[in-house]
Amino acid sequence: MQKANDAGKTEKNMMDKETKASEEILQSIDETDNTETGNGNVTNENTDSDDRPDKEKNEAEELREKLKKKEEEYNALFDRMQRLAAEYDNFRKRTQKEKERIYDDAVCDVVSKFLAVIDNLERAVQASDMDESSGLKEGVNLVCRQTIEVLEKLNIKPIEAVGKPFDPELHNAVMHVEDENLDDNIVAEEFQKGYIYKDEIVIRHSMVKVAN
Repeated sequence: MQKANDAGKTEKNMMDKETKASEEILQSIDETDNTETGNGNVTNENTDSDDRPDKEKNEAEELREKLKKKEEEYNALFDRMQRLAAEYDNFRKRTQKEKERIYDDAVCDVVSKFLAVIDNLERAVQASDMDESSGLKEGVNLVCRQTIEVLEKLNIKPIEAVGKPFDPELHNAVMHVEDENLDDNIVAEEFQKGYIYKDEIVIRHSMVKVAN
C-alpha cells in the first residue's frame, strides 16, 4: 500500500515538472514573438523616418517649380501690360495731335474765306482818304480794326513783308525791281497782305515785289 502511494506521488511530481516545463517553453515562445514584433515595429518606424526626408524634398521641388511658373506668368503679364500702356500713350498723343491738326485746318479754311472782305475794307479805307466825309472813313476803319482783332484772338496775324528778306515759305513774288537803296532779295512792296496761323501755318502768302 505504501509503495502504491509513493508511486502515485512520484508520477504526480513528474507531471507537475512536465507542465511547468511546458509553461516555461510557451512563455519563452511568447517572449520571442513579442520581441520579433517589437523589432518589426522599430524597423517600420525607421523606414518611415528614412522616407520622410525624401517626401519633403519632393514637395519642396514641386513648390519651387510652381513658384517658377507663377513668376514666368507674372513677368509675361507685366511685359504685356507695359506694351499696352506704351501703345495707349502713343495712341493718345497721336489722337491729340490729329485733333489739333483738324482744328487748325478748320480755322485756316474758315479764315481764308473772308480774307477778301478784309482786303475790300482796307481798300475802302484808302478810298475814303479822298472823300471829305470823315464818318464813312471812321466807320470803315472801325469794322477793319474789329476784324483784325478777331483774327488776333484766333492767333492769326499778318505776315511781315516790306523791308524783310524774301522767303518763299511766306511770300509770293509777282514782280522784281531794281532799287539801289535796297539789298538783294529784299521785299520792296506788298500788293496783298499774307496771313499766318500760330506762326506756323500760312493761310495766304503775301503778294510782293522783290528788289534786285
